[in-house]
Amino acid sequence: MIMKTATASRPLARVSLKDCNQIFKRIRKKPLKKVKNFLNELIEGKKDINGKHYTKAAKEILSLIEEAESNADYLELDKDRLFLKEAIANKSFTFTLPKSRWSHRGRRAKLCQLKITLGEG
Repeated sequence: MIMKTATASRPLARVSLKDCNQIFKRIRKKPLKKVKNFLNELIEGKKDINGKHYTKAAKEILSLIEEAESNADYLELDKDRLFLKEAIANKSFTFTLPKSRWSHRGRRAKLCQLKITLGEG
């Protein structure tokens, strides 16, 4: 049996790698409806993971999931049977944000690569 998949990736996401990994641990291998509901509740502050809401990372992941869902529509996959097959966050390069009037050294930016694969099952 050949499994149909739809992917979406964001190579330069301006979110923390640790935050994304915390969210991905909770949503991996779950149906798409439950995943979107969980992320919306994280953004609204109704649910938390270890006392934190991770709103910035949750917004980025939710937009990436919607992108993968539109790719699945293009591939004519069944929306009701979609689940989150693979969710990967990898470290990307780092750079220093420019100096400001108050900090003389600047600040390191958080970047990571996100990849999401939806499967039909």
